Amino acid sequence: MQILHDHDADLGILDGKVVAVIGYGSQGSAQAQCLRDSGVNVIIGSIKDASYDKAVEDGFEVLPISEAAKRGDVVHILLPDEFHGPVYAADIKDNLEAGNALCCSHGFNLVYKQIVPPEDVDVIMVAPKSPATEERKAYLEGFGVPGLIAVRQDATGQARDIALALAKAMGFTRAGCLECTFEEETYEDLFGEQTVLCGGCVELLKAGFEVLTEAGYPPEMAYFECLHELKLIVDLIYEGGIQKMNAVISNTAEWGEYTVGPKIIDAGVKQRMKEALAAIEDGSFAREWIEESRQGAPNLLRIREELGNHPIEVVGRRIREMFERRMEG
Repeated sequence: MQILHDHDADLGILDGKVVAVIGYGSQGSAQAQCLRDSGVNVIIGSIKDASYDKAVEDGFEVLPISEAAKRGDVVHILLPDEFHGPVYAADIKDNLEAGNALCCSHGFNLVYKQIVPPEDVDVIMVAPKSPATEERKAYLEGFGVPGLIAVRQDATGQARDIALALAKAMGFTRAGCLECTFEEETYEDLFGEQTVLCGGCVELLKAGFEVLTEAGYPPEMAYFECLHELKLIVDLIYEGGIQKMNAVISNTAEWGEYTVGPKIIDAGVKQRMKEALAAIEDGSFAREWIEESRQGAPNLLRIREELGNHPIEVVGRRIREMFERRMEG
């Protein structure tokens, strides 16, 4: 894939345009501030809540979502996924005009048709591959985080240019942007979250902790071995790949990686990963989550509370508090 950089984008395409950022949570605030710092005219659309007050405090013009959508030439939705569809239907759909651009940072609602835009608007995606805090930090340091751009609908003939300009304004083309489709971003993002980064990783952490503590080992030591040290390992992999990590750990640890790791993450795991990907691609995962969110997410809230009571979380909170007190003292 071609990596796109600053010289591939022209900020001038945004001259005279208003970018309405809908939502001022973690991504909304980071992206809006980066856009503004690059000279883009940004307004915020928000309900009256804490994020509304924070946007005002940060110096933005903040409007009801419907008014912001009507003012915006680019309407950039940065709400949680489960709110995109309802907010679009209630406050955005009727306020779009021909030639506007509808933008997002995750393709979930377009791919699964929770949003069906009119044919006379551009539909684009500009997505940082980073948490919002790191995205903003990298921008302020004069660089940026990698990003993705995608064009789903090009009504004006300028959709790709607008997406690239937004990416440049937020610093993504400093690090490098990849161009993809909405489906590629959505399917890969959900797969990574579910099977490796969040779902797979969390279950591996919990299982390792449980095996050690059920065998009688001290929970504090189990926490350090199975959770605390993970950051150190991930940092090494991030810096130089798996081989960089293997060059730093002991030969004993490396041998255990090669001989025991494939017995834990075996062919059965890979097959279940394939099944998870199939559920993402055929829309069954999306339908399940959309129905859950429409019911007020009772199962999400229940499982979230259960996780907070898991021994690895209880022990972890106690250990972190001990270290914080020591540092403060």
